Amino acid sequence: MEVTHYEIRVQERLDEHWSEWFEGLNVTHEKDGATVLTGPVADQPALHGLLVKIRDLGLTLLSVNRAEIEERPQR
Repeated sequence: MEVTHYEIRVQERLDEHWSEWFEGLNVTHEKDGATVLTGPVADQPALHGLLVKIRDLGLTLLSVNRAEIEERPQR
């Protein structure tokens, strides 16, 4: 099963402790104050679950993108 990586950008600034609540996604900040959540998402229902959490927190969703990651050769 292939896991897809996503970048979810919200307008508000979230502290890094929110990473656990967002299924372990990495929390990074942009200069404009936005927060980007990045990492693997198991499937579409999991992605929708993350978007529900964003909605329930009243965050402003700016974008959702599939992230391109470099594949490392297996040894």
